[in-house]
Amino acid sequence: MAGNSSRKGAVRKTSKKPAAGSGGRVRRGLEGKGPTPKAVDRPYHKAHKAKTRSEREAGKRPARRSPKSSDAEWLAGRNSLVEALREGVPVTTIYVAEGAERDGRLREVFRVASDRGLALLEVPRGELDRMTGGAVHQGVAARLPAYEYAHPDDLLARAAEAGEPPLIGALDSITDPRNLGAVIRSASGFGAHGVLIPERRAAGMTAAAWKTSAGAAARVPVAQAVNLVRQLKAYQDAGCMVVGLAAEGEVSLPDLELGDGPLVLVVGSEGDGLSRLVAETCDQLVSIPMSSSLESLNAGVAAGIALYAVARSRA
Repeated sequence: MAGNSSRKGAVRKTSKKPAAGSGGRVRRGLEGKGPTPKAVDRPYHKAHKAKTRSEREAGKRPARRSPKSSDAEWLAGRNSLVEALREGVPVTTIYVAEGAERDGRLREVFRVASDRGLALLEVPRGELDRMTGGAVHQGVAARLPAYEYAHPDDLLARAAEAGEPPLIGALDSITDPRNLGAVIRSASGFGAHGVLIPERRAAGMTAAAWKTSAGAAARVPVAQAVNLVRQLKAYQDAGCMVVGLAAEGEVSLPDLELGDGPLVLVVGSEGDGLSRLVAETCDQLVSIPMSSSLESLNAGVAAGIALYAVARSRA
């Protein structure tokens, strides 16, 4: 009968799953186990044991970070530029606006640029406005190179090379670059091996800091710390005593007995002084005696007095 697909003798089509083979259920058992691990990654290999032993002996100290650089900066204005050049502030290029009046200050800029071999370019006034961000440049501006900060360990190495006990100035919560420059100048004058500053929320090596240092920033390295408290503890682990300047210090500066040894001198801000964690980290708090009712000294002045006292104890 037409339409009857179940005739006798008809071939029935069936679908059967293929037999399990190398591409079936046993695939996982035939998969490779990946490349052979390196010798230092195999727990029972002598290379792995040697690596583990060296890490243990090194105390698993974190890798040393590369020093950071500040951003290049502009210095604008005739008086500012003349004073900066007199103090030895590093300059890469000097820009003069077209048609700028040639007075005595600008002629001095030209003379110093010639003596030092500095690049001197004349640009349209509008272009100089744009480059300096609209600053009052009076027709002249200079570009300063990015400052290369030292690593905190470099300050200890500098003392070791000189065969002297380390003397490091550290700044806590100092936001005025002129105070930083003043501390650098005192550090240079009284034999300190460097200055340590926090990486964040603190004054950096700007044109103002360079100018206030009166050229000392070219001789005294400045290092940055990601965490000031942690770095002070690292200096303590290296054998340094950490002394903080504070009005409520238990020891008066003339009675300081730690000055002739490895020392880190911490100076806080004029208004707030040392932060709580920094003060708690210090081995000793020292006060500067004063005869008047003046509440606090400028940070740069306080650092200079303290560094002088330490220098006398080392003489």
